[in-house]
Amino acid sequence: MNQGVAVQAPLFRDPIYDGATDPVIIWNQEEECWWMLYTQRRSTELSIGVSHIHGTKIGVASSKDGGNWLYRGTLLGLEFEHGHNTFWAPEVIFANGKYHMYVSYVRGIPSNWNYERHIVHYTATDLWEWQFESILELSSNRVIDACVYQIEEGGYKMWYKDEGHGSHTYSAYSDDLYHWEVLGEEISDVPHEGPNVFELGGRKWMITDYWNGLAVYHSEDFTHWVRSEDLLGEGGSRTDDGVMANHADVVVVNDEAYIFYFVHPEFPREMRRGHKMTYKEARTVIQVAHLRVEDGKLCCDRDEVFELKM
Repeated sequence: MNQGVAVQAPLFRDPIYDGATDPVIIWNQEEECWWMLYTQRRSTELSIGVSHIHGTKIGVASSKDGGNWLYRGTLLGLEFEHGHNTFWAPEVIFANGKYHMYVSYVRGIPSNWNYERHIVHYTATDLWEWQFESILELSSNRVIDACVYQIEEGGYKMWYKDEGHGSHTYSAYSDDLYHWEVLGEEISDVPHEGPNVFELGGRKWMITDYWNGLAVYHSEDFTHWVRSEDLLGEGGSRTDDGVMANHADVVVVNDEAYIFYFVHPEFPREMRRGHKMTYKEARTVIQVAHLRVEDGKLCCDRDEVFELKM
């Protein structure tokens, strides 16, 4: 861990398409640095419908200190069938001597939302060379946004968005990270996406993106969740951080927690259905803020000046 680095805003912009979204942060043991994997939306390209949100690759950026990020390219070799296909929202963990990635997958480049979505499992030993393992059989054929967390010795739980069941969070359990048993619905109070689970301040937490900021839940058993106060629904004063946060990942280092999220800096909050986004509206940035627990509640001031110690 470094001694602390000042945080810039925005934290990161994709230098190719200016469309970094859905970040996940993991320590790269081989390179001894942090990696950010993210959905590389093609915000700068001509869009027919929502085509710029499809046909996306998984972008890679690296950092020694968590505050200064270098774009490294995209993950190659993920294709397991012909064509130019869509990869979204990677989740990566290290377990049993391997990296495991669970990434959302859509065949081709749709210009609308009317296509199946699946979660695909890959493994790697160095974060660059990925081996296709399987398409997971889960609760429907419209599932995305996996989050995987070790909840007990030898036991892992996955939470994901099931668009076939109200865009609610469903869960599955595995003792080997390859075979998953669907457990059922866990979060159903509002439609949402991007579940992320972590532990902080002696509590188990889940955040979700319900398109009005981030919904917060806490649990005693990683199964029964109680809604708490929302986070990051209102914009801050930092550059490109003036609107609500989207799809986030939380990193806990030595009891300090940081939330990495993406923002549409110039996205109209009330956009009419079918509106064709301009580049300004489509572009996205990654931001980071300090997360803490106060009086049993998860708190975040996105305008706080802090040093990132990762």
